[in-house]
Amino acid sequence: QVQLVESGGGLVQPGGSLELSCAASGNIGNIYAMGWYRQAPDKQRELVAAITTGGSTKYADSVKDRFTISSISRDNAKYTVHLHMNRLKPEDTAVYYCNAEDVILDASWGQGTQVTISS
Repeated sequence: QVQLVESGGGLVQPGGSLELSCAASGNIGNIYAMGWYRQAPDKQRELVAAITTGGSTKYADSVKDRFTISSISRDNAKYTVHLHMNRLKPEDTAVYYCNAEDVILDASWGQGTQVTISS
């Protein structure tokens, strides 16, 4: 199994910045991509940004040029990825979930971290 732990959510004013972090541990040897999804109230969960271990990235159109996902950093026991969010808007308010895709195992999800953009 893979365990994902997110950190960095909070309350930010419109136009502000926030960084989310996700650490993957456990059986991480077959992870090939990590990313962030979000779910706002009464909406479906959607992809925000993702990156493969090879460095290929994908972004939702709504966050392009505002959000940046870091490369996956690796040490022996942990993978870590960050999401840098700039020029935040009220519509970015959601619970953000870290995701890890695995060659063998089912996808793994973090517990979610709340991001609220409000003045």
